[in-house]
This record gives sequence, structure tokens and C-alpha cells, in this order.
Amino acid sequence: MAYIKDERYDEDITAQIAVHYREILRLLGEDPQREGLLKTPERVAKALQFLTGGMQQDGSAILSSALFKEEYKQMVLVKDIELYSTCEHHVMPFIGKAHVAYIPDGTITGLSKIARVVETYARRLQVQERLTVQIRDCIQDTLKPLGVAVVIEASHTCMTLRGVQKANAVTTTSAFSGIFLKDERTRNEFLNLIK
Repeated sequence: MAYIKDERYDEDITAQIAVHYREILRLLGEDPQREGLLKTPERVAKALQFLTGGMQQDGSAILSSALFKEEYKQMVLVKDIELYSTCEHHVMPFIGKAHVAYIPDGTITGLSKIARVVETYARRLQVQERLTVQIRDCIQDTLKPLGVAVVIEASHTCMTLRGVQKANAVTTTSAFSGIFLKDERTRNEFLNLIK
């Protein structure tokens, strides 16, 4: 079978990461030349590039690629957006869902673009708190809506698989702007809708 080049990965970066990961395996007491580990450094290098691929993406450009003039001034909510990110403290996954709402002020965006913005900021070395704010700020700065609301609920494997080892722990973060900050009724409508 012929090898097919995968354009998603930079071969030079893959090779450089693989060198270091081979050494990590050796320091852990493994034999990097063992059959089961022979290709592991390259696989890890590609996995890390995939998991941090959001660094090469621009959330604002994603939203701007599908802007439409519309006089709708009610809440637009995309909820239960699957979220997969990597904790920058332990380089371990955190997994959950994001709920994102905005109230347009003359401009809307394609609904899939909201999910793509979540994905862009999640596919970086992250902390959940920053991720929540980055999503809010991107939508606020690009669409200039009357307000944005973001809630993220996630389980962190750095807390469930190691350290304190509390498997059922879920972390919830929120970030609000505009009318969601100023108007309790609007904020409560959002919170009730995501329950």
C-alpha cells in the first residue's frame, strides 16, 4: 500500500516533536524501538498538532465568512456544542459542552460558525476560564451584538484520572456581555433554556 501524505500536519514539526517524544518514552523506562512503540512518537506528534490546530485559526474570520444583515433582535442560542480541549497545565483532555447565545443588533452569522468558533478556541492548550472568555469576546467583537452569553460545562481528565481522582466532577464557567450582564431577566432566560 502506498503512503499518502497527510496535508494537515507539518512533516518538519512532526519529526521534531517525535524526537523529543522518543526521549520521553526512554526516560519513562520504555524501549522506543519496541514494536508497539516504534511509530508512537510520530502518532503523538500528529495528535498534538491536531489538538492544538486552533492556534492557526482565527475565530473572527470564521464568523465574518457568513455575516448577514437581519433585523432579528431576540436571542439566538446554540447549545450542547460538543467541546474537546487540552489542559495547558497537564496536557490532558477536558471534555464537555458549550452553550452560546447572542442577541443580534442588525447582523447575524451562520449557526455552524458559532460551533466552529468554539472548536477554534478549544483546539489549543487551554484553561476553561480563558476558553469561555475567548468565545464571548470573539462573538462580541466580531458581530457587535447587544450581548453574548457563554456557559461551558466540562470534565477535566487532569482531575478525574490523576490528582484528586474525582470521576464525577464537572466544572462550569460562564461569561456574559452587554444585555446579558445588565438585564437579569435576559440572563435568566438564557440559563433556563440551557437547563
